[in-house]
Amino acid sequence: MKVLIVKTSSMGDVIHTFPAVEDAIRNRPDVSFDWCVEEPFAAIVALHPAIGTIHKAAVRRWRKRLFHGETWREMAGLRRALRACRYDLVIDAQGLLKSALVAIQAGAPIAGFDGASAREPSATLFYQRKYPVPRDLHAIERTRRLFGLALGYQPDLSALESDIVPPAGGLAGVEGGIAFLLHGTSREDKKWPVEDWIETARRLAGRHFTPVVTWSNDAERKVAEAIVGAVPRTVLVPKSPLAEIAAILGRSALVIGADTGLTHLASAFGLPTIAIFLATEPGLTGPRGKFASTLLAPAGGKVAPAEVVAEAERLLTLRSNAPT
Repeated sequence: MKVLIVKTSSMGDVIHTFPAVEDAIRNRPDVSFDWCVEEPFAAIVALHPAIGTIHKAAVRRWRKRLFHGETWREMAGLRRALRACRYDLVIDAQGLLKSALVAIQAGAPIAGFDGASAREPSATLFYQRKYPVPRDLHAIERTRRLFGLALGYQPDLSALESDIVPPAGGLAGVEGGIAFLLHGTSREDKKWPVEDWIETARRLAGRHFTPVVTWSNDAERKVAEAIVGAVPRTVLVPKSPLAEIAAILGRSALVIGADTGLTHLASAFGLPTIAIFLATEPGLTGPRGKFASTLLAPAGGKVAPAEVVAEAERLLTLRSNAPT
């Protein structure tokens, strides 16, 4: 059976789908999977060894250039590529109108959430198979349940595995374990103050870690350079392709991050990961993993660097004592 997964974005949503793929592999060894994803996240999908063909969509870019001939040629090319694969089933794991419109291009039956479960009920108008999944569950569990209903098995929710493999690469010549500090995030109200990142880097350097920072835009670059300037032991990784950042991340001893996709990736790698949530509720979309923890700022309060480092030490001890 040949199945196409449609989960186009964002990075965290893509990562949240991997445990469902693991369930399916264990319960339906007769099924093979391809994936259609937004082009910036194709490198993330490629981390899972069970995914075959990765089809790249560019919905975000196409919307901005809808009346350009090249846009229509690219959309037609995606449609041809999807139809040529002759899928037996498409699972729209996103439940949005945009993902449903991508899913129908494959010309195969579409399975997805029912009208009461989908994030955008209008998407279900394009589905042939619709399944109820409570909306008050974590995104990972919702996706696992959807795959189980669509493919005819009951997922074992007592276990959580992603089975993704970091790309080759990493940082050479680094003394001590890498503590990757993921300070960048999409919204201002999600950002931890730069002075708190500096204090955290200083505390980690005092514990013989090498803090590592990177950036993807000018604002993040200023923060990264401020951390390096205050804590010279910190290594600044320049703006790099996602696969190169994932390689360094996957070989880190500790990851501390804001509410951002790379924090989800670290927890999926099984790393000791601390997510700092300041303005969003982590209950339904926060990082999940054996050694993942979320620190949520109380109303009118803040998350202190000392609290973060203490939680890091707890997670590192937990991992060192875990059976191999």
